[in-house]
Amino acid sequence: MDKQNELSYGSDYKYIPATSLASGQGIEVLPDLYTYTVQIVNICFVGDPKSEDFVLIDAGMPETAEEIISVTEQRFGANSKPKAIILTHGHFDHVGAIIELVNHWNVPVYAHELELPFLTGEMSYPEPDPTVEGGAVAKLSSLFPNDPVNLGDYIQPLPSDGSLPHVKGFRWLHTPGHTPGHVSFFRDSDHTLIAGDAFVTVKQESLYKVLTQEQEISGPPRYLTPDWQSAWSSVRKLESLKPAIAVTGHGLPMAGDDLSKNLEKLANQFEEIAIPDHGKYVNRPLH
Repeated sequence: MDKQNELSYGSDYKYIPATSLASGQGIEVLPDLYTYTVQIVNICFVGDPKSEDFVLIDAGMPETAEEIISVTEQRFGANSKPKAIILTHGHFDHVGAIIELVNHWNVPVYAHELELPFLTGEMSYPEPDPTVEGGAVAKLSSLFPNDPVNLGDYIQPLPSDGSLPHVKGFRWLHTPGHTPGHVSFFRDSDHTLIAGDAFVTVKQESLYKVLTQEQEISGPPRYLTPDWQSAWSSVRKLESLKPAIAVTGHGLPMAGDDLSKNLEKLANQFEEIAIPDHGKYVNRPLH
């Protein structure tokens, strides 16, 4: 069977009319790290823009493939394509354009082995929780796509040795809680962290803060996080690395003292800062 014919989004996949002031803007965080905001979520390019050796981390919102391809070619040149797409996790806002990108570029996709059932059409994530404390975005979360995508033979597990395919210097870290196979990426040489949604730098439940991108370190998005105990452990793991700069799945990059102080506070006061007072996934034993 032709690989392309195997690929499918879930039956509930659709365009989500959400945006922020950062939408359509890119930031060169480092010479070989570029982040770009697709509506309300960030994608990252890792690699020298003068080289063909680069990867894309995460795949944006539904129906944004043309925008992502355009941004790729603006940074790396006409007809350029990444060596691979590497996923922090498989929620709709991180795989929204994945099938169109895979079909256009014909490149492999990598994710943690625990994430694979959500990327091979086998299993849906737990339903979003619109009752969770937090704001208007949380209340709208029941509208978000939740059925699994099927990437067929394109999806592969990340290497078990912690390395990242086609990326020198970075290693992947298992940071579950938001999803079972959520991963973050860290470069020891300069303490650069790509955190996905393990923590974010905007209060993602608040429509006002999502729109304005008001910066504030927060835990993973509340309405889609079912395992708060693991989420707390993951934040502590990342804080212990003492990152110098962090790019997250939502919000603007953060660096220096702002990052270290706020991330330490989040790790120490996770229960007060990150965990909602109520919600269907909240009443579980915590550390």
